[in-house]
Amino acid sequence: MTVTNQARTDPEAVAPYRWRWAALFVILAAEVMDLLDALITTIAAPTIRADLGGSDSLVQWLGAGYTLAMAVGLITGGRLGDLFGRKRMFLIGAFGFTAASLLCGVATGPEMLVASRVLQGLFGAVMLPQGLGLIKEMFPPQEIGKAFGMFGPVMTISSVGGPVLAGWLVDADFFGTGWRMIFLINLPLGLAAALAGIRFLPEYRLSNATKLDLVGVGLVSVAGFLLIYPLIQGRELGWPAWTFVSMAASLVVFALFGRYESRRAASGKDPLVTPSLFRKRAFSGGLVAGLAFFSGMIGLSLVFSIYMQAGLHFSPLKAGLASLPQAVGGVIGFGLAMSGLQEKLGRGLLQIGVVVMAAGAAVLGVTIHLAGTDVGVWQLAPGLALVGIGMGLTMAPFFDIVLAGVEPHESGSASGTMTAVQQLGGALGTAVLGTLFFNLLKDQWSFGSAMQVTVWVEIGLLAITFALSFLMPHKARPEQAGH
Repeated sequence: MTVTNQARTDPEAVAPYRWRWAALFVILAAEVMDLLDALITTIAAPTIRADLGGSDSLVQWLGAGYTLAMAVGLITGGRLGDLFGRKRMFLIGAFGFTAASLLCGVATGPEMLVASRVLQGLFGAVMLPQGLGLIKEMFPPQEIGKAFGMFGPVMTISSVGGPVLAGWLVDADFFGTGWRMIFLINLPLGLAAALAGIRFLPEYRLSNATKLDLVGVGLVSVAGFLLIYPLIQGRELGWPAWTFVSMAASLVVFALFGRYESRRAASGKDPLVTPSLFRKRAFSGGLVAGLAFFSGMIGLSLVFSIYMQAGLHFSPLKAGLASLPQAVGGVIGFGLAMSGLQEKLGRGLLQIGVVVMAAGAAVLGVTIHLAGTDVGVWQLAPGLALVGIGMGLTMAPFFDIVLAGVEPHESGSASGTMTAVQQLGGALGTAVLGTLFFNLLKDQWSFGSAMQVTVWVEIGLLAITFALSFLMPHKARPEQAGH
């Protein structure tokens, strides 16, 4: 079945797609795979490094390679579906993601594993955007809210279960696979999703889709790599001059990207990112706030996992279980936001969430300072729970509030850009906070002291998020709320 987007407005084409609910579960399976793979290496990274060898930077690249590739790919992944069909690109992404997971599971060295993680991120970026577009096409207006409402519980369960699942799989050592099973488990899930997609997903394609902005994709990819690579590798190489040149060059390439996109838009061609977005103070402020917020959140998770396993000598399973209070707190925070607080408080809820998250980080830092190496799971729980609650309160309204300041015709580009920045923030946080943590250990700081410094850096990033939040609109537009 292949139709264009115009079919949805045809008076004779009002009947909803027959297999839409089965297709929704296929799309949700893809979301689960992505969420699990974004989280599992945080817990498994120390074990992977002990087995494969490699330097401290391997721990950072396992996460940063995936999220950086995802960030770059998401900018253009949705456009591929417009051009070549959403079902086709979803299946290519699902089969590719599964194959890349197999490569991760059989990796013989750190280089092969990181390259396979990059492939996972790229195929994931092709797969994920198609699902949202398909939902909008398959479901009638009266059901689309229920369809999108399924994402909340699924994402919540995945975020809670991801670290625990990773720790359990590593400790269980099924068939002698050890850490490899965290990737091999994607094989049955990915193949099932792809085969079900062949059966249940309809094909939609935009009738007026324009060509890809390949030059724009190339420029933003180069700029991201020039920034992230020296941040991760510079410490181990002694910070040679080229690392600073590379980071400076990334700013130049980002500027060239912006100039090229402006010229492309002025000539009537479809840009990768709509330039007018960056002339809006609310959106630009939200973009930087998102970069700071997600950098701190993902970076702190990585460092805390290393601290628990290398500093406190927790097993992978115990480290996963120790992270549960934060995940459960996230569920509570999200639930409170969805109970009506988001509509009532708007931007205020985001600011409350940031303050609660910062308070939780401070409690965590003080706990580590007072308890020293004898700190246990239950002592860490209150601070982690507060961090999770604040995270849920902040993330629930974040995208709606930022996107409230853009025009309707800019919303597609703005949404894609914000999602890409979320992934880029994860890569940047992994690079910066991971590098800071390893630098402190190299300078003979204890694990506890290095962890405390990282916590205070996270609080600083949350302060930046809080300050920039005042540039955002007070509330989302009614038609945006909840999306």
